[in-house]
Amino acid sequence: MSQSDTVQRILDAAEVLFAQKGFAETSLRAITSRAGVNLAAVNYHFGSKEALIQAVFERYLTPFCQALDAKLQELEGQGAADLEKLFGVASRLALGSHGDEPRRAMIFFRLSGQAYSQPQDHLRAYLREHYGAVFRRFLALLRTAVPEVPPMELFLRVHFSLGAVIFTLSGMESLQTISKKDFNTDITAARITQQLLPFVVGGIRG
Repeated sequence: MSQSDTVQRILDAAEVLFAQKGFAETSLRAITSRAGVNLAAVNYHFGSKEALIQAVFERYLTPFCQALDAKLQELEGQGAADLEKLFGVASRLALGSHGDEPRRAMIFFRLSGQAYSQPQDHLRAYLREHYGAVFRRFLALLRTAVPEVPPMELFLRVHFSLGAVIFTLSGMESLQTISKKDFNTDITAARITQQLLPFVVGGIRG
């Protein structure tokens, strides 16, 4: 097994276990067992559990933020931001950054939920350092889209909206199962997102 394969196996295992059980409850031994590697491999490639957590987020966020930053620059050149377009761009990229592995987006939203419910100061600092500029650009455009909303109120509305997004997208498979069982309707991820966006936009506008 090459070093690259080993790294990917560790990240795949850690991603799933962190999403299922949380960061504190997931041991490195559980990760190595699922990945089929020894503990020394984790220490060699990542150095610590904190660094592994950061690497799991990096694998998703780097392609997403690179694509988002490019789109935000385009929107900045168009003048005042449009709320629907701004969130539409972000949602399409969030679900499409790993288009070859659609389940990874759902797993990442579960990870995001764990990050909210289990404070990880090192992760917060890492994300601020590596991706803060992109998210500040997004928030700046968001403020131009709803200039009538006071900063503190906007912060709360974004926080509430993010909670709805994480809950919905992290539980997409369950939502699809319920839709089929209770309403005899097959609902796609794209349709769920289409239904979610007006809800989020309405919440931001208040």
